[in-house]
Amino acid sequence: MPRVTLLDVSRHAGVSRATASLVVRGSPRVAPTTAARVREAIVELGYVYDRAAANLRQSRSMTLGLVMTDLSNPFFAELTMAFEHDVHEQGYTLFIGYTRDDLDRQARTLSAMVERRVDGVCLLPALGTTEASLAPLDSQHVPTVLFTRHLGGGRPYVGADNVSAGRMLGEHLRSLGVRHLAFVGGQETSSRRERVEGLLAGAGDDVRIDLPPIYSPSSTVGGAQAVSQLLDAGILPDAVVAYNDVIAMGVNVALWERGLEPGRSIALAGFDDIRIAAGQVPGLTTVATRSEEVGRSCAELLLGYLGGEPPAPRTVLEEPELRIRASTGLWRPRMETS
Repeated sequence: MPRVTLLDVSRHAGVSRATASLVVRGSPRVAPTTAARVREAIVELGYVYDRAAANLRQSRSMTLGLVMTDLSNPFFAELTMAFEHDVHEQGYTLFIGYTRDDLDRQARTLSAMVERRVDGVCLLPALGTTEASLAPLDSQHVPTVLFTRHLGGGRPYVGADNVSAGRMLGEHLRSLGVRHLAFVGGQETSSRRERVEGLLAGAGDDVRIDLPPIYSPSSTVGGAQAVSQLLDAGILPDAVVAYNDVIAMGVNVALWERGLEPGRSIALAGFDDIRIAAGQVPGLTTVATRSEEVGRSCAELLLGYLGGEPPAPRTVLEEPELRIRASTGLWRPRMETS
């Protein structure tokens, strides 16, 4: 029996071959009733789409890579869902890789994606990534967009305006009467440096800011360990600012365990505004850094390059928004003792 072709499907459904092709590739441009008629024809005739042949004709694999450090932070789960939704609408399949902030693992992941001929990659660079680390992508001319962390160069990049986010939080804490704050958690990355830069600018000269080299993974355990190091060093600030909300949640737990009530004994704030931040006790003051918008902008930028836009360096910064909740709203300056 001869193989059923797309032309057979189009004739059976009473549409053009081009329309049938759009339906097979999942394009939203076909009217629902027409798409349903084509899908019925596919089932009735037993048509199987030959993706390999189509890819050869297009010189594309219709696959994209999304590489990040991990998915334990809800911020990245939301970003991934937004990114996947938008590229899926354009007919792309997504390969996801996790580096766990390990350069060797990142190198293997990128090489594997190049071997599978992905059409483009969005990458959250692992710690220590340099321009040379991206040679496997560059040598094969794979369009690449960095997100959340950048390398300080001219590569396309999407992220929050971290300097603005830090400034918002610094100004808020200063307005409450905070005169001593400490920043904890995270790793030595571009996003951490920018958040600290903004925090310093917003807090101003009348606020003492401790920036101890207390780094941590983006986890609740990491946050608890970070604030414990701070307190064990004899530092008891008016406020603790955590690199992100997940770390702030660990700080919250550790403060309670030490008999310090977050929001009253010590003001507490983070960054990202993940969905569970408002449900903490007390509700966590944070700066929304727009995970879904970052994901959508990554997709738009990468798809633009694949669609023929010149791959000139471009930076997209999403505007943050301060969300004030009880973890700072309840705090009042400590009474001076004689």
